[in-house]
Amino acid sequence: MVSMSTFLLFAAASLVLVLVPGPNHLYIAARGISQGRAAALASAFGVEAGTLVHIATAAAGLSYVVARSAALFETIKWAGAAYLVYLGVRALRGGGGVRAVETPPQPLRAVFLEAMAVNLLNPKVILFFLAFLPQFVDPAAGSVPLQVAVLGGTLLTLGLSSNLVYAAGAGVLGRRLRNRAGLLGRVSGVVYLGLGLATAFSGRPA
Repeated sequence: MVSMSTFLLFAAASLVLVLVPGPNHLYIAARGISQGRAAALASAFGVEAGTLVHIATAAAGLSYVVARSAALFETIKWAGAAYLVYLGVRALRGGGGVRAVETPPQPLRAVFLEAMAVNLLNPKVILFFLAFLPQFVDPAAGSVPLQVAVLGGTLLTLGLSSNLVYAAGAGVLGRRLRNRAGLLGRVSGVVYLGLGLATAFSGRPA
């Protein structure tokens, strides 16, 4: 099972990640601007439905990797750390900013499904489950799927809380996201770079 120290470290790092605006937040804010708060809420819940799919996929995938090779698992973790550093440098150099999205009016069910797709294809979330979350999974600590479920559920809870804030203040937040894309790119870069370096130099959490 995940130790308390590992859980608290993961929760703190996840909170930093969900507070950095990205495609999901921008989509939710844009929906709220174009269709109102109900659409923003539908998109917020749709995003986290996508997170559930990521959790299930990560649980199955990491379990398979651990079963096949401990060395392969460690290789994935180091590759993830390197990729985090790469994304941080790329964002700081101007390649990772938040971009505007166009959101034509749609029924709420379609908004939900589209938001789910946005999350499933969001590089930030894919990166989280492929490169970041494995840093906190210890095969020696028990069931890998259970550890992934606990950690993924923590991210989902924090992410949903963040998404609901964006849904509630969609108009104001949406305009600020668009006007400060360059600043957000630099903030994202610092976060990714810091997490990647921390992973590389700290090793497996205790």
